[in-house]
Amino acid sequence: MNTEERQLSNMLRRVTPEPPSRVTVEDVAFRLANQAAGSRRHREPRGRPGSPGHGSPGRGSWGRGWAPALAAAASVIVVAGASAGIATVVTSHRGPVSSAGGASPSASVSTSASSPAPSQLPTSEGPSSPPERVANGMWGAELITRDTFNQDSLTSGPESLYATAPGYLVRINPANGEIVNSAPYIPSIANLPIITGNTVWVVASYAGRSVVLHGYDGKTLAQVASVIVPVAGQVSTAASGVLTTGSGGYLYVAAGRSVAVVNPSTHQVIKQISVSAGPVSSVAVAPDGSKLYVSTSTFDLLIYNLATGAKLGSSAIPGLTSTAGNLVATSGGVWGTTGVGMTESAWFAPDADLTRLVRLSTGAGAGLSSVPVISGGTVWIGGSHTLVCANPATGQVLKSVTIPTDGSVVEYVGSVTITGGRAYAYYLNYRSQQAGVVALTPPGACSG
Repeated sequence: MNTEERQLSNMLRRVTPEPPSRVTVEDVAFRLANQAAGSRRHREPRGRPGSPGHGSPGRGSWGRGWAPALAAAASVIVVAGASAGIATVVTSHRGPVSSAGGASPSASVSTSASSPAPSQLPTSEGPSSPPERVANGMWGAELITRDTFNQDSLTSGPESLYATAPGYLVRINPANGEIVNSAPYIPSIANLPIITGNTVWVVASYAGRSVVLHGYDGKTLAQVASVIVPVAGQVSTAASGVLTTGSGGYLYVAAGRSVAVVNPSTHQVIKQISVSAGPVSSVAVAPDGSKLYVSTSTFDLLIYNLATGAKLGSSAIPGLTSTAGNLVATSGGVWGTTGVGMTESAWFAPDADLTRLVRLSTGAGAGLSSVPVISGGTVWIGGSHTLVCANPATGQVLKSVTIPTDGSVVEYVGSVTITGGRAYAYYLNYRSQQAGVVALTPPGACSG
């Protein structure tokens, strides 16, 4: 370019405005996510490439406070994408990867509204092969995959693990930690995926007068069912543990002032059990299928005959304003949680009698939780202080181990689940920004 040409070019540049930079849907979504996170007084961990919280879907969910922010971002993307004729789910600045591990140039997933197909796999660091021993880890903890999932979402079916990450429901191969299938899914409320037969059920919508369940094929994670559940009044705003299964494989859903019973084979609501006080915040079914347990917006525990719907009894702790949640029923009684944050703790009520309640954990804090689950015939309670296995018939703690800290920074272990004769749990280390599924070798005492 000679001098005259250069002068002409500069003149044209001055008189011709440059086009505005393109603002993508993803830009808006992540800006909203950052604003939402900021409103919770959290600061995103400063991750390094290849570490949790840095450039990978499912990362940055360093406590339950992050999930709504990321879900809000993903929701914006879905709505904006739908106006252009597509449904898009984005969980990070990097795109999904294929099952072969190759990077995808796109961070979107196209699916039909009526029957979404399984999405491409979320980007992750993939399996930890060979498994990586957790420093000072309890019960021989070995990290088998380095992916950040939502707390209290790891569960298992035959030969598979399932969990939710921001924007996804995933199936994990427990042999090597590989995410083998995924589907777009934005959790509306914290609840374990529920397995009935070959179907994985999740709560797709839970607010106001809306409760919708989605079912996914246990192998492919293709959506195979959608059930609209009638709500009596309004759903609880303090709900936790609103979907469970029980004898006969039916699904039980907290639906305002009632509990809806869903036949997972026909995808139909077959019964609604009215609850005298409400709205229902959590629900559990006795192992023998005879009783239904529900908690309400106050610390009340109600018992109903599952066959007739008749109320059999109730118990309460007067003066305690916290809600009882995350109910689990075993042969010896009912387990659950109360409080939030530093005050959240797990408890056991023998024979579902809250006046005999025994507290079994202390508040985890830091946005972490301490929720009881039953798997492999044993009750497990994790958190940031101890990992406990307990006898489901007596409530007796069979074994307790201290969860280590990393340089005085808490680590988290929870959502213990058993499949293929092995124990797995979800693990978080804030300081090293490690996250993923760990394989555990609990002591023989935990077998009951």
